Amino acid sequence: MANESRLVYSTETGRIKHPKEHKDRPTSDGIVRVCFEKKGRKGSGVTTISGLQIPDEELKSLAKNLKKLCGTGGSLKNYVIEIQGDHREKLCANLQKRGHIVLQ
Repeated sequence: MANESRLVYSTETGRIKHPKEHKDRPTSDGIVRVCFEKKGRKGSGVTTISGLQIPDEELKSLAKNLKKLCGTGGSLKNYVIEIQGDHREKLCANLQKRGHIVLQ
């Protein structure tokens, strides 16, 4: 239980380093979901891609390639790829070509 303590400094031992909290990858049913979201984004919409069960490096590379495909920006947050704008059709076609089962 001592490892889960939030203690940052102790007079007995000095500074205590905490390991970074590791977020576990969400479980997936094998279906990649492509959605368009506007809520909470001040009117700017993004296309989100979730449910990809590939290694982290491949996920980063895929995000980069999909942004290039759409000619727009985006990001990778908590294993969800966000692409600026509504590009569902283009992204679904590309992901299916890569062998993923896609649900729009």
